[in-house]
Amino acid sequence: MFFIFFLLFFSSWISSATATVTYDHKAVIINGQRRILISGSIHYPRSTPEMWPGLIQKAKEGGLDVIQTYVFWDGHEPNQGQYYFEDRYDIVKFIKLVQQAGLYVHLRIGPYVCAEWNFGGFPLWLKYIPGIEFRTDNGPFKAAMQKFTTKIVDMMKAEKLFEPQGGPIILSQIENEYGPIEWEIGAPGKAYTKWAAAMAVGLNTGVPWIMCKQDDAPDPTIDTCNGFYCEAYVPNKNYKPKMWTENWTGWYTEWGAPVPYRPPEDTAFSVARFIANKGSFVNYYMYHGGTNFGRTAGLFMATSYDYDAPLDEYGLPHDPKWGHLRDLHKAIKLCEPALISVDPEVKSLGKNQEAHVYQTKTACAAFLANYDTQYSVKVNFWNVEYWLPPWSISVLPDCKTAVFNTARMGAQSTQMWMMPVIKGFSWESYKDVVTTGYGAGTFTHDGLWEQKFLTADKTDYLWYMTNVNIDPNEGFLKNGQNPLLTVQSAGHVLHVFINGQYAGTQHGSLEEPRITFSQKVKLNAGTNKISLLSATVGLANVGLHYDTWNAGVLGPVTLQGLNKGTLDMSKWKWSYKIGLGGEDLKLPTFAGSSSVKWAQGSQLVKKQPLTWYKATFDAPSGNDPLALDMSSMGKGQVYINGQSIGRHWPANTARGSCNDCGYEGTYTDKKCKSKCGGPSQQYYHVPRSWLKPKGNLLVVLEEIGGDPTGISMVKRIVGAVCADIYDDQPAVKNWQQIVPTKPKAHLWCPPGQTMSKINLASYGSPKGRCGYFSQGSCHAQKSWDPFQKACIGKQSCEVVVDPQNFGGDPCPGSPKKLSVEIQCS
Repeated sequence: MFFIFFLLFFSSWISSATATVTYDHKAVIINGQRRILISGSIHYPRSTPEMWPGLIQKAKEGGLDVIQTYVFWDGHEPNQGQYYFEDRYDIVKFIKLVQQAGLYVHLRIGPYVCAEWNFGGFPLWLKYIPGIEFRTDNGPFKAAMQKFTTKIVDMMKAEKLFEPQGGPIILSQIENEYGPIEWEIGAPGKAYTKWAAAMAVGLNTGVPWIMCKQDDAPDPTIDTCNGFYCEAYVPNKNYKPKMWTENWTGWYTEWGAPVPYRPPEDTAFSVARFIANKGSFVNYYMYHGGTNFGRTAGLFMATSYDYDAPLDEYGLPHDPKWGHLRDLHKAIKLCEPALISVDPEVKSLGKNQEAHVYQTKTACAAFLANYDTQYSVKVNFWNVEYWLPPWSISVLPDCKTAVFNTARMGAQSTQMWMMPVIKGFSWESYKDVVTTGYGAGTFTHDGLWEQKFLTADKTDYLWYMTNVNIDPNEGFLKNGQNPLLTVQSAGHVLHVFINGQYAGTQHGSLEEPRITFSQKVKLNAGTNKISLLSATVGLANVGLHYDTWNAGVLGPVTLQGLNKGTLDMSKWKWSYKIGLGGEDLKLPTFAGSSSVKWAQGSQLVKKQPLTWYKATFDAPSGNDPLALDMSSMGKGQVYINGQSIGRHWPANTARGSCNDCGYEGTYTDKKCKSKCGGPSQQYYHVPRSWLKPKGNLLVVLEEIGGDPTGISMVKRIVGAVCADIYDDQPAVKNWQQIVPTKPKAHLWCPPGQTMSKINLASYGSPKGRCGYFSQGSCHAQKSWDPFQKACIGKQSCEVVVDPQNFGGDPCPGSPKKLSVEIQCS
């Protein structure tokens, strides 16, 4: 009886006359039509409202149907019961802009987001609700979560933003990657999963809900896949569509680690393989990563959240990835009539090769795959031979013509340059006070307190201070063997001052945020003041019970080498002060910066800890994105006109080894790395919309010491454009009619720039990649000629990749390609 009731309920839910978004085993259904949907993540707080229209338009031009975003609870309810939906957190404005562009929205309410975002998106006040335990069958947590989720849903309904109301939202998400947590905690986790799904469905949005990485997602919620590859994933019920909510286009940047990147060929391969294996919805995480402005970055996460996404941190196309995926999307859309109509027939084409064929009476599409990671192969499909590079898939929208291969890029590549526009600022400095004990804003407590409990995460900084009395008869005063100060801290950075003088710094990492400072320190006879400045670097955003992780100096704190042996100061009376003096004075603001006297000229302080710097400047002309080159600095924070760009930490250089990696073979976040031996992040995005035409205030807080005279402002421009095209790769006359043609090198500089110089052009067997091309053993002597004639002085050009254009075939019988790089100016 219950089963019959469930079937009636479920059938009525997915076919209700009022619902215009449903689903079946094949796909999401919008207004009665199955859809193959291409989606991309753009997080509204990681860019500015002024950037949103351009990002959305470039996403549309890149072939996306859907924009996916999390909802960031901590940004919307920074204090309990006090809501904020303005500026970068104006989610309604963001969604309406997506709608105006003609795209759909997937709203991932969560409200846990992970996202390398501070505290996983939870506001810190949530932690201190009596009796609360996060993300489990806990009454206080479920009450708070339901209240916020309901508020967001009600706001969307009031603005008529769900698709049945005429809005763009076609999907919602509740929770986020909860399956692994549920597995760890057992029965309470399973109960919570059922509650969360029922709560969400009960809000009656009129659109389906998904639960990602949740293989026991209760009906009617859809379980979905996240990862670098999801072709093998199968939904938990055969009447649910196969959906991929996070195809990771790269990986995040952490302080002190190399910067990961993912080859565009592999990203395209993963999508084509998923679609070939009955996938109907794929989302790029991220499509635009953006910037962790302010203090929004999670534990040891860099300020840049570029993520090697198709749109770079500044909102510019990251080619060739953006263009290569655009071309893939066009090919997939040509296949859509067949993909939504029938399941595929899988045929073996060889040892590591196969075809997925979708065939109906009126439509046919095929995906020819070569899973070998080393060898290109020639396969026979329906009595026609096709050449498949290693680790690639060819797309045949008519089962005859290969219009796209994932390993053959027709899209141009770009070399982005950071061009100085302000090479030096006129700096002034202000030394912050090293707090040594009692005074304004300080308080005392017996023992060591956890940092977040005191700061409420309103600042990175907390002072721990105590006094040590040294007897004049201590042996170390005579023999010069200074005592050893050891401080155990739960993380993340510790600056130590003795009697107001800097003694040293210790920091942790994402893998081990806890730290131990152990160093001999100079103490004098009589009273000595020990000041410990603990600094957080974002709060943990992922992991079992991550909300219980501590920060700050929790001890023990010991002094070794005294006449009496080791002195344990952990339970002594300690003084505390929240934040820095410059924060209290609001030095990043115009009013605050005018309240103190700054040093300048020969009195300018350099390479000293706890120093504030300020300068004023006029906005550079033009519309090119701007950034600050902070490579001469150590660690701290940067502000423009009172707004925080984020943390800077160029002194924490990237550890490990970096090697160029090929696209062939399974990708992991450890496979392809860059920036080893240099700063994990050198450039810091300055939004144009934050600037006034004249008199902008730049303030830098430096914690450990740097030289501000090395700071410059740069603009991000296209320096050179490249093509790297095989002469046998798929090409079509246009995307409406499948008419095979010879491949072409399409090159264009941004508006206002023209092609000025050929750096390299080689038809034959050139090596390397854009920016690093070199001539191979096979080279057509007239490779430069068509580009000199067709491109120099032009904003755009195209050259057919044909031996005749380069003076003939330089090495008959061998596969050939064209590599060309031309500067823009």
